Amino acid sequence: MSDIILQTNQLSKRFSKRILAVDALDLTISRNQIFGILGPNGSGKTTTLGMVLGVVSITNGTYSWFEKGDDFSLRKRIGAILEQPNFYPFLSASQNLIVHSRIKDIRNPDTEGLLKLVNLYERRNDPFKTYSLGMKQRLAIASALLADPEVLIFDEPTNGLDPQGIAEIRKLILDIRDMNKTIILASHLLDEVQKVCSHFAVLQRGKKIYSGSVADALQQTNTVLISADAHQPLWESIQSCPGITSSENGPDVIKVNIADGWSAASLNKYLVDKNISVNYIQQKKSSLEEKFLDLLRQNDNSQNQPVNIKR
Repeated sequence: MSDIILQTNQLSKRFSKRILAVDALDLTISRNQIFGILGPNGSGKTTTLGMVLGVVSITNGTYSWFEKGDDFSLRKRIGAILEQPNFYPFLSASQNLIVHSRIKDIRNPDTEGLLKLVNLYERRNDPFKTYSLGMKQRLAIASALLADPEVLIFDEPTNGLDPQGIAEIRKLILDIRDMNKTIILASHLLDEVQKVCSHFAVLQRGKKIYSGSVADALQQTNTVLISADAHQPLWESIQSCPGITSSENGPDVIKVNIADGWSAASLNKYLVDKNISVNYIQQKKSSLEEKFLDLLRQNDNSQNQPVNIKR
């Protein structure tokens, strides 16, 4: 069994001389990852998903599923929601899933199990038209799971949902991951990618400008926050510390930037040696928002060339 689920090679889509929607995209997505394709609106996320699903024609480049190429028969191993699926408004969730299973030629679908998975079992006999937007999205996910696919593809799965609906979809995505499935999702929501994805790529104007793990992107920064009951002695000791490159004195917390080779632990040891007892010290981690905005700025400054990030 291949560990590589999807690989693209210089994948490109041009809609006109002026519009290059996806530009020489290289991606490698491995088994059991939750892989987020992140980017502003218009960055090429949906077009990319459409190409690898065979519903958008390719201008240049190739893609391969399961290291077996792009044969349409491989599509049976993939469940996808690119747009809101069509459900019959007067049919129940159970009836709609049976209709979808017949359309997909799926015999003996486990509709009850799927409805329990997506937390719709108690509403299984209610007409689809009575469902909230979040419930409709969960039924769409159940429909995508009918054939028990190895890979699930979602395009903006929480778009338009309220906070409760977003939380429900996030939990469902993690539950599906635990079923030994690979998930690929496109989103412009940084919080969504940070909370559910293991890996991600950033697209800007059709180009990939970064790809890596979420954990690597959220590594610790060189910013440390410190407080102590003896605030003035703490501030004075910080001014003489050789490992601090800059400092900012707040009313309760002092923010410092530490030099390479220093950490919160080594800074704390320095202060202990100075007889300063701190009651709070924490090295900040970067947020995905900070990383994302920094990547976009770097890419703009390099005139749309891919950013080389050391990992």
